[in-house]
Amino acid sequence: MADLMPQSDAPTPTTDKITQAARETIYLCNFRVSVDGEWLCLRELNDISLTPDPEPAHEDSWEDFTDLVDHMQMLDEFKDPKDPIAIERLNLMNMAKLSIKGLIESALNLGRTLDSDYAPLQQFFVVMEHCLKHGLKTKKTFLGQNKSFWGALELVEKLTPEAGEITASVKDLPGLKTPLGRGRAWLRLALMQKKLSDYMKTIINRKDLLSEFYEANALMMEEEGAVIAGLLVGLNVIDANLCMKGEDLDSQVGVIDFSMYLKDGGHSTKTAEGDGQITAILDQKNYVEELNRHLSASVNNLQAKVDAMEKSNSKLTEELAVANNRIITLQEDVERVKEESSYQLQSGRQVSRGGGDGSADALVLGEARKQLKEETQLRLDVEKELEVQIGMKQEMELSMKMMEKDMCEKQDALVELRQQLEDLRALNQQLAHKSQSSEADAKQKSEVISRLEEKTNQMAGTIKLLESSEKDCVKQARSLSSNVEKLLQKQQ
Repeated sequence: MADLMPQSDAPTPTTDKITQAARETIYLCNFRVSVDGEWLCLRELNDISLTPDPEPAHEDSWEDFTDLVDHMQMLDEFKDPKDPIAIERLNLMNMAKLSIKGLIESALNLGRTLDSDYAPLQQFFVVMEHCLKHGLKTKKTFLGQNKSFWGALELVEKLTPEAGEITASVKDLPGLKTPLGRGRAWLRLALMQKKLSDYMKTIINRKDLLSEFYEANALMMEEEGAVIAGLLVGLNVIDANLCMKGEDLDSQVGVIDFSMYLKDGGHSTKTAEGDGQITAILDQKNYVEELNRHLSASVNNLQAKVDAMEKSNSKLTEELAVANNRIITLQEDVERVKEESSYQLQSGRQVSRGGGDGSADALVLGEARKQLKEETQLRLDVEKELEVQIGMKQEMELSMKMMEKDMCEKQDALVELRQQLEDLRALNQQLAHKSQSSEADAKQKSEVISRLEEKTNQMAGTIKLLESSEKDCVKQARSLSSNVEKLLQKQQ
């Protein structure tokens, strides 16, 4: 540890103080951003001394990488406390830590799937974009200089084949025209797939390939990148549904909003709890309405499928009737052929018994045999066709039974969905009544507060009047006492 300390003639603080200062301090321009629990506090460097503040007493049970992050901050302080690139890496790592922690906590408290308009999620993507842009090499093209992290993200497809689906989806999006927009879309798809941490670890482990896109002292090339990739594992508990078709990802301006992480003591706890309850009720109402719409769409789809199956059922019934008629006709043809063949056999036997030597009888016999063969072949063909028709009839009957069973199941499912829809409508009405009652309670409370303020003002005015009357009474008493004294003196 001693060889990591910077050599200087000036006295240096102890190792514990350096560790503590590195743990709680982030340098942003001319400000120090102190991490106090889960917040940031901005203070100018000129207003504080170089002696670090005592360590705040708080528990941090969320980060699995806290010790590693603190160790990284300490090492960065030991290497060169005046190195701006190291300070930038440290700042980005701490901002990523705060952004990921705030996103996970707010998402778990919200208890529903996140969308594109969720502010902590937007800030997380902005912070990740800044981390990926740090230390990028500038590439010269025909259109000028290009500086984008999309090329580095394309490496994931080569290293992990399952990431090819995301890359192909990003390239197929019609609204994306710039590499920056494709990189932003890739981050959102990887988060929805819950593979962002794995993909980041994959490319960070191949620094030989990243060196083509990043400088040697970039965040992705240093240990801070590995720390951020480890912190991203916690995002696997979040469910996000992000629609990127109508979103303009090419021209968005990514600016970190520090107001989300700064302390604000102006709001009371009760107001925050009330706003949280109203927000929760509104979120539940929106969720129920969305679920209601989905169930209505599914009911309509099932109804359309039932109608289509009824039409196909009627067609199959008609085809079955036609097949039955065809089978009856074929059976009649078979009987007729049997009768004709038996007749030909009998006639042939009679001719053979007659024993005539004439050529005419031989010719008749040959023709009878030939006709018998033809009728036998026709009979075989008719029997084969009859077997085919019987098989088709059995298959159609089986398919009819399966379709009837499927229709019964779908009708039962349709009844259950309608029941659920009615229950959701009732729940929606209850939530609407609750929201209306909460709004009415809030109005009543505000009216009561205004009345109490008016009464307070009236009482203050009354108190002032009483004080003035008391002063007048004191003056009158003093004048009376002086008059009494004068009268007593005159009597004496």
